[in-house]
Amino acid sequence: MYTDIVVIRGGGDIASGTIQKLHRCGFKVLVLEVKKPTSIRRLVSYGEAIYEGEVTIEGITAIYIKDIKNIYKAWINNKIPIIVDPHCNCLNTIKPKILVDAILAKKNLGTNINMADITIALGPGFKAGEDVNVVIETMRGHNLGRIIYSGGAMPNTGYPGNIMGFSKERVIYSPCDGTIKNIKEIGDLVKKGTDIAIIDNVEIKAPLTGVLRGIIRNNSTVIKGLKIADVDPRATEKKNCFTISDKARNIAGGVLEAILCLKNNKLKVGSYCGRQNIKANL
Repeated sequence: MYTDIVVIRGGGDIASGTIQKLHRCGFKVLVLEVKKPTSIRRLVSYGEAIYEGEVTIEGITAIYIKDIKNIYKAWINNKIPIIVDPHCNCLNTIKPKILVDAILAKKNLGTNINMADITIALGPGFKAGEDVNVVIETMRGHNLGRIIYSGGAMPNTGYPGNIMGFSKERVIYSPCDGTIKNIKEIGDLVKKGTDIAIIDNVEIKAPLTGVLRGIIRNNSTVIKGLKIADVDPRATEKKNCFTISDKARNIAGGVLEAILCLKNNKLKVGSYCGRQNIKANL
């Protein structure tokens, strides 16, 4: 029986930084995903295993499992199991000590403080001490990765991180409902105004010159307003498309620190985390 199980909701690129770090540190990580993930930075998102069956990022492999019984086999083989379970139905069977909400939906999609002895959420939409034990700041800047013991993370601004003076311009949202047909692939160099995809008969053009850092999976059904692609203006940074980002690693460090602090009972649980039943011997 494992006592170091961590359930992580979500397998996107930010979540994958936490997934990888906790796996490397010896935790038995189980990832819960939706049936059809819509990751943009697909090459660094473990959730893509839902489509591919198996995904390896920086030497760490995740495998899609359809039967909960195969979770333990994956761990024995030093792989990260991923299962379709958006409503956390497996918790009664797995009984994890730690749960991390890494969906980054900017709102709470059902996580509550009683799901595990230690509950952690990434980004806005949660209150530490009420919804979860702690919240990790996801906003770029001085507080990125900070552990929040009371209250919530900074609200979503709607503006992506600034790269070479470009922020909102570098992110592409679907202008309509339809099925996307990708013309360019992640890692391709694109010029401003060139086609990178087509949604039904609508051409999707690169908003600036740079590297296509991410694009939603080909043939995906999209809705108007959905984020579908991301262009990095740094043409020399193509290699970044294939590795976990600095932001994801920073947030992962905050998650690991929070887990270790709570496990070692170094925080005053009642005043900081809203739970009285976190034990030092987790």
